[in-house]
Amino acid sequence: MKHFEANFDGLVGPTHNYAGLSFGNVASYSNAAQASNPKAAAKQGLAKAKALADLGMVQGVLAPQERPDLYSLRRMGFSGSDAEVLTQAAKQAPMLLNACCSASSMWTANAATVSPSADTRNGKVHFTPANLVDKLHRSIEPTTTGNILKATFSDEKHFQHHQHLPEHASFGDEGAANHTRLCSDYGHAGVELFVYGQQAMNPNAPKPKKFPARQTLEASQAVARLHQLDDESCVFMQQNPDVIDQGVFHNDVISVGNQNVLFYHEQAFVDTAAKFDEIRRKMNTDVHFVKVATEQVSIQDAVKSYLFNTQIITLPNGEMAIIAPTDCEENPAVHAYLNELVTLGTPIKQVRYYDVKQSMQNGGGPACLRLRVAMNEHEVAAVNQNTLMNDALFTRLNTWVDKHYRDTLTVADLADPQLIIESRTALDELTQVLKLGSVYQFQK
Repeated sequence: MKHFEANFDGLVGPTHNYAGLSFGNVASYSNAAQASNPKAAAKQGLAKAKALADLGMVQGVLAPQERPDLYSLRRMGFSGSDAEVLTQAAKQAPMLLNACCSASSMWTANAATVSPSADTRNGKVHFTPANLVDKLHRSIEPTTTGNILKATFSDEKHFQHHQHLPEHASFGDEGAANHTRLCSDYGHAGVELFVYGQQAMNPNAPKPKKFPARQTLEASQAVARLHQLDDESCVFMQQNPDVIDQGVFHNDVISVGNQNVLFYHEQAFVDTAAKFDEIRRKMNTDVHFVKVATEQVSIQDAVKSYLFNTQIITLPNGEMAIIAPTDCEENPAVHAYLNELVTLGTPIKQVRYYDVKQSMQNGGGPACLRLRVAMNEHEVAAVNQNTLMNDALFTRLNTWVDKHYRDTLTVADLADPQLIIESRTALDELTQVLKLGSVYQFQK
């Protein structure tokens, strides 16, 4: 039987904007209040997804959230017609309006944690949407995320869906951005590496001083239980609090793994040597720990270029390739390192660069844009086939973007009632293209 690691990229929503909502995310904060280009952002994401499909990868798409989120604004006390709710929020609490207009669901690495059937006791692929409680604009996503995942992976014979964790800081869960699966082959049982920022219920444990540690150990352990993972299938490792304070808000900004390779910065983790020994023991196979030293690439350059927010994929010919943003190519230190990396004898043999600058300026690189789902050929066949990238879907989605998306959007434009109509019209059509059914509240 054939096995694959599929990538499901988040479609960029019509309200893609730079409101600077993500404290701790240097790029998001530094580009706040710039004008965005939703159409360009969506097309850049589609081009990257199509490129991976053309490389022979199983590539899908996940629909964006409904924004503006008028239902959340009504829960916050704004009332009247849709236009009145928007106008009241813009005048009385513009930051709440900004949060309810965020297109952050494009970063589907935060959509959920996924465990493949090879690891789980009941032999199903398990999904748990992330609760994302650390940020208001993301905390309103999980229910719709669950709807979209269930519409994409609907066959109960193969897929099992869980409710997101309790909405409390003790269970702060950021999804696959803090989860990496290592294995000898996608179809073999592997080791799921859960990286956390703090122990919420241990006040004496180390944690960052400046920026929040969004993922807790308690959340990671809860997801492992929900997914029916054995102890020998899990390693729980703490992210270095000092690098969180330097803008490394998720583990996928400082390390990335694929099969038997873990590509990481030397400052990424706490207790690195002992935890790597645990991974080796539980993997029971050769593991390539590819370390980037600070003298080669500083934390500042790693965060600015998103060297580690790249994808590592295994091509059909067996070679591994890094899918990197063009920002890596434009950073002298990072570009020099990547040129050297492919000569070092690791499984990584290629680097391919893609322009995702609209996403990068808001703090998300190629790895943020995708959710990895390891599946066998029967499970791939059970996926909603309308969500899998091919020439026809690529053309249809680009046409859809051209029809519905604006070229320019400023924070001030979020108060435009016409944006509600544009967004809902676009999403209603998208659910028909992807055959998702009624996943949004406005459709019910």
